[in-house]
Amino acid sequence: MAHDNDPLEAAGESLKGFFDMQNAAIRQMMGAASPDAAPAPFAGPADMAEWAASASSLQALWLDYAAHQTEAAAAKAAKGATGAMVPDPAQWLVMSQAMLGQWPKAMFETSAKLAQDQMQLWAGMMQSFSGTAGAGAPPEAASLPRSDRRFADPAWREHPAFVLLHQTYLMLTEHMRQMVRSMDGIDRAKRQQLEFAMTALAEAMSPDNFIALNPVVLKRTMDTKGANLVRGMQHLINDLKRGQLTHTDPNAFRLGDNLAASPGKVVHETPLYQLIQYAPSTPDVLAVPLVIFPPWINRFYILDLTPKKSFIKWAVDQGISVFVVSWKSADESMADVVWDDYIRAQIDAIDHVRARLDVPAVHTIGYCVAGTTLAATLAVLHRRNEADKVKSATFFTAQVDFEKSGDLKNFIDDGQLEMIGKLSPNGYLDGRYLAAAFNALRGRDLIWNYVVNNYLLGEDYPAFDLLHWNGDVTNLPSKWHDSYLRDLYRDNKLVVPDALKADGTPIDLTRVGTPTFVQAGREDHIAPAESVWRITRHFSGPMEFLLAGSGHIAGVVNPPSAGKYQYWVGDSAAPSLKEFVAGATEHPGSWWPHWLEWLHRQSDARVAADGKRTPGGKDDPVIEDAPGRYVKTR
Repeated sequence: MAHDNDPLEAAGESLKGFFDMQNAAIRQMMGAASPDAAPAPFAGPADMAEWAASASSLQALWLDYAAHQTEAAAAKAAKGATGAMVPDPAQWLVMSQAMLGQWPKAMFETSAKLAQDQMQLWAGMMQSFSGTAGAGAPPEAASLPRSDRRFADPAWREHPAFVLLHQTYLMLTEHMRQMVRSMDGIDRAKRQQLEFAMTALAEAMSPDNFIALNPVVLKRTMDTKGANLVRGMQHLINDLKRGQLTHTDPNAFRLGDNLAASPGKVVHETPLYQLIQYAPSTPDVLAVPLVIFPPWINRFYILDLTPKKSFIKWAVDQGISVFVVSWKSADESMADVVWDDYIRAQIDAIDHVRARLDVPAVHTIGYCVAGTTLAATLAVLHRRNEADKVKSATFFTAQVDFEKSGDLKNFIDDGQLEMIGKLSPNGYLDGRYLAAAFNALRGRDLIWNYVVNNYLLGEDYPAFDLLHWNGDVTNLPSKWHDSYLRDLYRDNKLVVPDALKADGTPIDLTRVGTPTFVQAGREDHIAPAESVWRITRHFSGPMEFLLAGSGHIAGVVNPPSAGKYQYWVGDSAAPSLKEFVAGATEHPGSWWPHWLEWLHRQSDARVAADGKRTPGGKDDPVIEDAPGRYVKTR
C-alpha cells in the first residue's frame, strides 16, 4: 500500500476516513434533531455591529502581531543571532509524532472490537434521543459509556451530535491505549514512550480544544457576539510574543513584595549563585545552621511563596538559621558550566556558611536536581575525608537512581537528545523549552485546559502564586544539561561506584554515611516515589524515609496551617517501597513538624541570634537585600 513506510500518515488517513463517515451521519442527525431553522446570529443591526467589531478587533490583533514578528526577526538578523525562535507549546507535539512514527502500521487498523464498540455507542446514543425531533431527553452523564471531566458541562449531552463526538473520541483514545499495552515485540521502555506519545496526541486532538467542536465555546461565542474570541486572541498573541503559555495573571505578583518576601540579605555571591541569609525571628536559634539548595531548573522561591506557604519563613520561625542558594539563570557566559561546577558551588556555600558563623558543620537540604547533586557532593566530601562538614542531609523529591524515573525518560532517547542539543546554539537551553516539556507531562491540565479557558472562552487568568512561579523559567547550561540527561537519566551512572567523577574525585554513593531524611511525593510524576525510594539502597548511613501526599510541588510545599494532605512513616529499612507502605502509619496534615523533630534529634544545641546570625548588622557588610538580583534575571 502507499503508506506502508509511513505509519503516522496511514494512521491519519485511517482516522480521517473514520471521522468523515461519522461527520456525514452527524450532519443528518443534526438536521433530524433540529428541523426548524436555527435563529440567525444577527438578530438586528445592533448585533451585526457587535459581530463586525469583534471581527475587526481580531484582524487588528493579528496584523499587530505580524508586524511585531517582522520587527523581531529584523532585530535578530541585525544582531547576527542564531537559532530558532522559541516555538509555541504545541510544537512539542513534534516529539510525540517522532515517537509515533516508529509504530507498526497494524496498530491503526480498525479492529473487530473497535467496530463492535462503535455500533454499541451509536445504538445507545440513538436510543437516548429516540423518537421525533426533540422528543428524546438528553442522557444523564452517569448513563453514558465513558466519562471525562473535559466533557462534564451539560452542553456536551444536549445534542446527539456532541454526545457522539465526545463519546467516540473517548472510545478511540481508550482503544489506542489498549493497542499500545497489547503490542508484542517491544521492550518496556519503548512501550511507555509510545503510550506517552499517544496520550499527548490524543489530548491535543480532543474535540473540546476546537471552536467548532466545543458546544460550550460555541454558546459563549454566540452570547458575547465573538468578544470571547477577541479576548482569547489577545491572550494567544501575548503568549506567542513571549514564547510561553501563560497560566496566571502576570501582574499579580512582584518578587520581594508579595512573593520571595522573607527578610534577609545576600551575604555571598559568585558567577553561579547568590547566597541569601534570612533574618532570625526568634531570640535564639539552633547552633547548626541550615543551607538549602533549590533546583536551578526553577527559581528558589518555590520555598518562599506567600508568607502562609513559605517553608523558609516557617523554618526561620522555628528558630533555624536559614541560608538559601539562588542560582543564576544561564546565559552565554555559562556555556562551559558542567556538573562539577554545581558540586563545587555546593561545597563553597557549605564552607562559606561554616566560616561566616564559625561552626564546624551545617544541615543541608537538596530539592529535586539539587538533591541529586547534593548526593554527589556528599560522596565527594566522604571520599576527601571531609564528611563532617555536613551534620545532616535532607532530600526533597530527589532521585539518585534513575532506572524508574518516570515520564521524563520519554524525552531521553538519542533522537530527543539530538533535538534538544539543536535548541541550545548559544551554550544554554532556553527555559521556555523546559517549561513546555514539563507542561507536556500533564498536558491536559497545564496546556489544553488553558487553551480552552483562556484562548477559546476568553476568560481572564487567576492570581495563583504557585503557577506564577511555575512560569518563571530559568535557562540551563547546555553542557551540564546534556551530560545530566545522558549520564544520569539514560545511563544511570550515579549509582555505579566510581563511574563518574566530580572535580577530580570519584563518586561512590555507598560511602555516604551522613544522617539522611528523604521525602517523596506519592503522586509525583517528575520524581516518582519508587524512584526516590531507591536512595535507601545506596547510602550507608542512618536513613529516615517519609512518603508525603500529593506530588512534586504540593507534596513539598504543604504548610501545617493549611491542614491538607497526609504523610506516612514506617520502616525505612524495608526491602521495597511497597513493603514500606504496607507497614507505614498514616498521619494527617503537613510533614514539616515531623521533619523538624528529626532535625532536633541530630543536634538540639541553641545559641543567641546575634552577631552574624542576624545579617547586615554592625561590621557585617552585605551585598543587597533578599531576594537578590539573580532571581530576577531572565
